[in-house]
Amino acid sequence: MGATRATGTGNATAGTGKDTAVAGKDTAVAGKAAAGVRKAAAEQIEVAGHEVRLSSPDRLIFPQRGFTKADVFHYYLAVGDGILRALRERPTTLQRFPDGVEGEMFFQKRVPARGVPPWLSTTTITFPSGRSAAELCPADLAHVAWAAQMGTIVFHPWPVRAADVDRPDELRIDLDPQPGTDFVDAVAAAGEVRALLDELGVTGWPKTSGGRGVHVYLRIQPRWTFTEVRRATIALAREVERRRPDLVTTAWWKEQRGERVFVDYNQMARDRTIACAYSLRANARATVSTPVDWAELPDVDPDDFDLRTVPARLAQRGDPHAGIDDAPWDITPLLEWADRDAAAGQGDLPYPPDHPKMPGEPKRVQPSKDRDRPR
Repeated sequence: MGATRATGTGNATAGTGKDTAVAGKDTAVAGKAAAGVRKAAAEQIEVAGHEVRLSSPDRLIFPQRGFTKADVFHYYLAVGDGILRALRERPTTLQRFPDGVEGEMFFQKRVPARGVPPWLSTTTITFPSGRSAAELCPADLAHVAWAAQMGTIVFHPWPVRAADVDRPDELRIDLDPQPGTDFVDAVAAAGEVRALLDELGVTGWPKTSGGRGVHVYLRIQPRWTFTEVRRATIALAREVERRRPDLVTTAWWKEQRGERVFVDYNQMARDRTIACAYSLRANARATVSTPVDWAELPDVDPDDFDLRTVPARLAQRGDPHAGIDDAPWDITPLLEWADRDAAAGQGDLPYPPDHPKMPGEPKRVQPSKDRDRPR
């Protein structure tokens, strides 16, 4: 479904009602100002031809680093080209921290029908439950700035575009270190993924997660459903696991993973998202999920990429993901691997617990608690 526009003026209120609580906290802040605590004046900043309001610019968002709401706002302006490459025309869930990363957090999936700028673009998406919502769908940098003004720290885009919200154009490989492993192990697993992608003749685009993990993105042709793309991701993950069973696992249940890197194939299930390239992460250091090239990946420290350092890095060297949209890939080889695996008895894997039961999905029972499992 194409982009639509939400209209109205005033303060946005979330469908969950938590924005009302945030508004109450803002009232309390105003009360402190009346009592003699000076509050920085709101600013009107032009972004992409639109006026975006920045209120409470001196509010601490990352208190351990001293970064304010204005720092977050201007960070997103500074990395505009990079983050728009990741967000443009993608329905996006907002992870909001109106009082900073040490305060209340909530995910906003629905843009209110009223109380938002008339130029704000949304796109209707459908959740696994069958319910739908109009999510923010950034058309320009003003949308990112508006979200930052609303206390958004982390941007979680869907792997689809507004032109077809049911067919992903991005296959995401999430390499998640398990206890006993770390970033260096995720990097090693990413190297195995790269070797496999080289054999397939497709380019993978790596980035740090902002924590201990590594993400590898593939730009794909938007021809397949979420179910099919998830199936292709499982096939790729299983092939990497066969080659390095000591390093990589596809086991959904934590008790089966061991000290290995988990390929979280369910990040390709509908309504599962990953922090995008150039998104801040909600941790004390204000780290950033940062695109890197394959040559530098083994030598980087993800803690070096943060709110202060990434804008300068992007300005000096450009975006390592600049070419990500150039050659969308046909995932047919992965689907053929999935057919091969199914014929050998390796069918589907469990979905997330909040997802409806899917045809052909195995039992969602922790193996140690499955009374029917052969011992």
